[in-house]
Amino acid sequence: MTTPGQPGWQQPQQPQQPGWQPYPQQPGYPQQAYPPPGYGQQPGYGQLPGYGEQPQPPRKGRRWLIVGLVAALVVLAGGGTTWYLLAQQGSGAASPTEAALKLTSSLGSGDLVGVLDSLAPAEAALFTDPVKDATSELKRLQVLDGNADPNALSGVGVQTQNLTFDEAGAQRVNDHVTITKLTGGTLTITSDFGKLPLAKQFLDALPGTPDAGPHTETIDIAKEVRESGEPVRIATVQVDGEWYPSLLYTIADYALREAGQQWPATSIPAKGAASANDAVKELVQAALDADVQRVIELLPPDEMGVLHDAGPAILAAAEGETEPTGAQLLDLRTQTSPVTGGTRATVTSLKLRDPSGEEYSVTKDGDCYEVSGEGRTQKMCADDLAEQIESEAGSLPSDVREVLRHLSGGILKQGIGVVTTEVNGKHYVSPLRTLTEQGMTVLRSLEPGDFTKLLKLAQ
Repeated sequence: MTTPGQPGWQQPQQPQQPGWQPYPQQPGYPQQAYPPPGYGQQPGYGQLPGYGEQPQPPRKGRRWLIVGLVAALVVLAGGGTTWYLLAQQGSGAASPTEAALKLTSSLGSGDLVGVLDSLAPAEAALFTDPVKDATSELKRLQVLDGNADPNALSGVGVQTQNLTFDEAGAQRVNDHVTITKLTGGTLTITSDFGKLPLAKQFLDALPGTPDAGPHTETIDIAKEVRESGEPVRIATVQVDGEWYPSLLYTIADYALREAGQQWPATSIPAKGAASANDAVKELVQAALDADVQRVIELLPPDEMGVLHDAGPAILAAAEGETEPTGAQLLDLRTQTSPVTGGTRATVTSLKLRDPSGEEYSVTKDGDCYEVSGEGRTQKMCADDLAEQIESEAGSLPSDVREVLRHLSGGILKQGIGVVTTEVNGKHYVSPLRTLTEQGMTVLRSLEPGDFTKLLKLAQ
């Protein structure tokens, strides 16, 4: 993807909202009592702090088109209003509508990390940190060109024009979350495989190269809104007095509507642990006990605030659907090391007792794991696993066996890592950072040329 100023992109244009004015008095809200008299109630949750009419589930068959549009607004970058992003990147907005407009405007920068940076600060870091880390690894693995910029990776551009919002219908969820409603304008999506900063070795190994040149499609928001029966909903959150668009709250908002639920009136407060090791240990036991509330309490209040706010609805949905395993975690120990945005807690030993009283243990020693239980002990090291893979996959080409050796050895050496974060002196388990760390574990295990070896086999 091109970055601002590069050839191939037209002079950006400012999105327009006819008649748009900042909200009067309280930044972010119309002049209206909070909550307004007569606002409806959701059974089981009591009075909801919100305004506007109660949402109705959108027509089946169309609602996920709306979700797709919102996802496009959040994760794609391309031609459009460059000046707006450059002027306001990294800061919030004075109102929910301004925050949503800032997101859609920043799509025009051609800057993937810049677009993600328009999200709420903790949420933005949740996505930009892995992009930057993965870019570095993919350069090392000769998938991306050595000059690849993490800000320009998607090869997809989105230009927005004449965006309009239904400000009067904005839905206030609580004191820090408001759902804005996009009603009109256009999204012009341009994809160009040739703009991806892929390394020459990787391109040469591709079994087939997609058609060169840009492919463009324009989406009429107003038409889609008419067909779906409701505006495109973009959630915004207030942090330190400023408003930001939120991908996670937007996804949760659509998930609640899909289930016919409204946002709960209360949230589950965060209750972290004393250390990274304790956070992992307590979360594992809570999972074994099917204690959903304790699991949510152990999630970061900044990154995963959405799950705290949606927590009561999650608990209601889980009621009767989950049962304790009866297993008890006797001991869990980890070795900690810093990673981008948090701490990697690598499990070095684990011991648990199942409901029958049988005890099992797993111990890490270098690049080996020893598993004990039912009177038996088995040790598996990187070389052992590699030999087993080669024995069981002897018919595979030598290049494939070599890649598998790299994977098995690297993963066992790095171990099982859980990422924790610290907020106000308490430690929490970050589920999304843990997930992306598993992907990074795989990338760090591979060697330069491994991707191209596998691709050449497909030719």
